[in-house]
Amino acid sequence: MEASVIPFGPGGLSFLGLYFLILVAIGWYGSKARESHSLKDFYLGGKGIGWWVLLLTLFATQYSGNTMFGFSGKAYRVGFSWITSVHFMTAIIVGYLIYAPRLHPLGKTHGFITPTDYLNHRFHHLGINLIAPCVMILALGNFLLAQLMAMGRALQGLTTLPDNQAYIIGVILLAIIMLIYETLGGFRAVAWTDVIQGVILIFGFGALVYLIWAHYGGLTAATQTLLESSENSTREKVLPPNSLGTVRWFSYLVLFGLGASLYPQAIQRIYAARDSRSLRTSLAAMAFLPIATAWVAVMIGITGAAHHPNLSDIQSDQILTIICRDIQQSSLFGYSLVVVLFAAILGALMSTADSCMLTLSSIVTKDFYLRYLNPQASEPTLTTLGKILSWLVVGALSGLAIYMNALPTKPTLVKLLDLKFDMLVQLAPAFMLGLHWQKLSGHAVFIGIIAGLAITFGLYLTGWGGSTGVHYGLFGLAGNLMCALSLSCLTVRDKESSLDV
Repeated sequence: MEASVIPFGPGGLSFLGLYFLILVAIGWYGSKARESHSLKDFYLGGKGIGWWVLLLTLFATQYSGNTMFGFSGKAYRVGFSWITSVHFMTAIIVGYLIYAPRLHPLGKTHGFITPTDYLNHRFHHLGINLIAPCVMILALGNFLLAQLMAMGRALQGLTTLPDNQAYIIGVILLAIIMLIYETLGGFRAVAWTDVIQGVILIFGFGALVYLIWAHYGGLTAATQTLLESSENSTREKVLPPNSLGTVRWFSYLVLFGLGASLYPQAIQRIYAARDSRSLRTSLAAMAFLPIATAWVAVMIGITGAAHHPNLSDIQSDQILTIICRDIQQSSLFGYSLVVVLFAAILGALMSTADSCMLTLSSIVTKDFYLRYLNPQASEPTLTTLGKILSWLVVGALSGLAIYMNALPTKPTLVKLLDLKFDMLVQLAPAFMLGLHWQKLSGHAVFIGIIAGLAITFGLYLTGWGGSTGVHYGLFGLAGNLMCALSLSCLTVRDKESSLDV
C-alpha cells in the first residue's frame, strides 16, 4: 500500500514554507542577540536559560523522529508490549537526577562547554579524553543520521513527486534550513525553535488523539479488531509479553535510563541551565511528558496495526503518515491539523538534528582541535571552525542517509536507536559513579570503557546473547563496571598499603 499522506495543496505547502522561513528568522534574531564571539555564547547561549526554555529544549531533544516514526512503527510491529516506551522515557528523568544536580554547579563554576570538560576536570586522564569524545561523536552521528532519514521519510507523499525523489529533496532541503538557522544563531536559535516546536507538538498530539478516537473508534475498537484476526502474529500484539519480552522490557528501562540521560547534547543543556532551581523545575515537569508523547506513539501504532495490517518493517515506520492520510480525508479540520502537525514534526526532527550537530561540532572543535592541534586558537576562530564542521558533517551524513534509503534492506529507526545507546551507556560509570564516588580512578574508568565497548561490539559481530532479550550494551556495561570498580578498589588498597609502609 502507498505509505504516505495525501499531497499537500498550495495552502499546506505555503504554510510549511512560511514555517521554515520563521525558523530561519529565529536564527537571524539569535545572531543579533549574541553577546560575544565565544564558544560559551555560541554553544551554551551565554548566561544560561530559564526553566521554561530548558524544559522545551530538553523535550525537543529527547523526543525526535525516533519517537514520532520509530516508536509508532515499533508499536505497530510488536503491539501493546511497546507500552514500555512510556516507562523507559520516564526512566531517563531518573538518570538525569542521578548526576545532573551535581554536574550543573561544577559546570557553572569551571565553565564547562563540552561533556569531556567534566571528564578532564574529574579524572585528568588522556585515554578518557580521547575515547569518551569518540564514543559521543559516534553516538551523535548515529542519532543525526536517524533524524535525516526520518526527515526524508516524513516528506514522502507531501508532494506529487515520486517517493525516492521526495526523500532526497526532504533530506537536503531540511538539512540546509537547519544549518542556516543553527549557523546564524547557535544555541539560542536551537533553544528558541525548540520552544515553538515543543508547544505545537504537545497541542497537536492532543488534537491527534481526539481525531484518531473519532475516526477509528479508539483503542477498544482497535484491540477488538486485532483479537479477532485469523493470524496468530496479529493477535499476539494485544497479549502480555512472554518471558523473553519481559526481559527485553527491563533491558530497555536500564539502557534508556542510563544511556539516554547521557545524551551529549542533554549534558550541554544541563550546563546551560541558568541556575539549579531552573534545572530541578524542568526535570520535574519532564517526568509527565512521556504520557503526551510516547503513549500517543503507541496508540498510533496499535491503531495502524488494526486498520492497516501487513505493512513491511520499513512501511511500519511510516504508520504515522498513513494515519494522518486517513484523517486528512475526514474533514477540513483534519486536513488543517495534519498540515500543522507535520510542520511541528518536521521542526522537531530538525531541532533534534541541530542539537546533535551543535554538540558534535563543539566536541571536535574544543576537545580535539583546541586541546591537541591548536591550543592558541582564538574563540572567534574556534566558533567559525565549529560552523564549518557542522556543514561538512551534515553534508556527509545526508549523503549516507540517501544511500541507505536506496539499499534493498533498510535499517529501522529503532535499530539505530539501540546501537546509539549501547555505546553511550558505557560512559555511565564515568559520569554517574564519578560524581558520587571520589575514589573512582581515571585509569579504572578508561579500562572499563574499553572493555565495555569491546564486549558490546564483539556481541554485535557474533550475535551471541541476542536470544536473551538483554541489549548488548548492558553486557558491555556489566564488564565495564567490573573493571572500573575492581581496579579502583585495588588502587585504593595499594595507596593505603604504601602509606602503611
